[in-house]
Amino acid sequence: QVQLVESGGGLVQPGGSLRLSCAASGSRFSTYVMGWYRQAPGKQRESVAVITSGGNTNYPSSVKGRFTISRDNAKNTVYLQMDSLKPEDTAVYYCNALVVGRTFWGQGTQVTVSS
Repeated sequence: QVQLVESGGGLVQPGGSLRLSCAASGSRFSTYVMGWYRQAPGKQRESVAVITSGGNTNYPSSVKGRFTISRDNAKNTVYLQMDSLKPEDTAVYYCNALVVGRTFWGQGTQVTVSS
């Protein structure tokens, strides 16, 4: 079992920045594929960033160039730096871990972009 705890959400104005953190349990964090997903009211959950164990990253076009995912294996933590935030980025953001074919989710953290 892998436990994931997100932090760093909040209210930010359009054009602002936030950094989300996700602390993971387990002794083999460096082997996990980690990702960030988001779900807005009335919409399906969607991927916004993925980072492999080797550090390769992938983003959808909606956030590419604005969001950056990174990981610190010494701290068992993955980050999502979000810049140039837009109102349409408002959602609950979830941390995800893929571990030997099993998927784990955090509890989510709310991000609201509004003036």
